[in-house]
Amino acid sequence: MKIRLVMLGKTRREEILALFDDYAARIRHYAELEVNEVRDTGPSALRKLKIEPGATLVLLDAAGKQFTSQQFASWLGSLRDRGTRELAFLCGDAEGFPGELRVRATQKLSLSTLTMPHEFARVALAEQIYRAFAILAGHPYPK
Repeated sequence: MKIRLVMLGKTRREEILALFDDYAARIRHYAELEVNEVRDTGPSALRKLKIEPGATLVLLDAAGKQFTSQQFASWLGSLRDRGTRELAFLCGDAEGFPGELRVRATQKLSLSTLTMPHEFARVALAEQIYRAFAILAGHPYPK
């Protein structure tokens, strides 16, 4: 399964980027990972990324579904086991994701009811994806 993180804007703070890169490297032990930082927010932005037509698009949204880490792992595992070829997470910037791109999402995910900076949300998402794979593999990390 290929996991793609589509993020509006660029992570600028070095310490946040270092954390993100660490979790991205860990995820790559379990799945192919592609990270796209997008500046263009027009309707053609996703077309330029060449996301597969059958990909599962998940929008990070405060009104989205919330999971425990175990539930998220089960959800991710079921997608993997059903043969999902590409799972793309759409991570907005401080303004969120533009409406033209939001409508393409097949699911919405909320990381927390708390408000957090968008750069931190990226790290939290990457950590939870890694944690989910570690749970599925029976790795001791989540304990």
